[in-house]
Amino acid sequence: MPKTTFTTVAHAPANLETTVTSRGMSFTLDEPTDLGGTNKGMNPVEALLGALGACKCIVVRSFAAAQGIKLNDVKIECSGVLDPDGFMGKNPEAKIGFSEIHTRFHIDADNTREELVAFLDFVKSHCPVQDTLSNPATSSFELA
Repeated sequence: MPKTTFTTVAHAPANLETTVTSRGMSFTLDEPTDLGGTNKGMNPVEALLGALGACKCIVVRSFAAAQGIKLNDVKIECSGVLDPDGFMGKNPEAKIGFSEIHTRFHIDADNTREELVAFLDFVKSHCPVQDTLSNPATSSFELA
């Protein structure tokens, strides 16, 4: 299969409320009121955690049967520790992004705990969002 380019467009015509579109679909991102937003959507770092959890759910569902997992249900919680003072410029020593990310898997399957733990190693190594976070892609920008 050839390499595929995925594209999104983010548009914030006023305030911090931002509409993100891709392939004819859209969602709203914003910031909580205490960070200057109007609280009309998740903020980008919450969406990042959601993308990580969703990607892991998709990997679990896509590969469970082939890996011998008799899956009934999966739910994934992702949490991250972030110091807003880094982003806000209040503390130049603070990391701007997450300093820690933790994933908690809730898997209902007819397998042993050991089989599920081994499968989670597979999930971690096959999740594109996890790989992007662990091994950052090159990044560039231009002014249109």
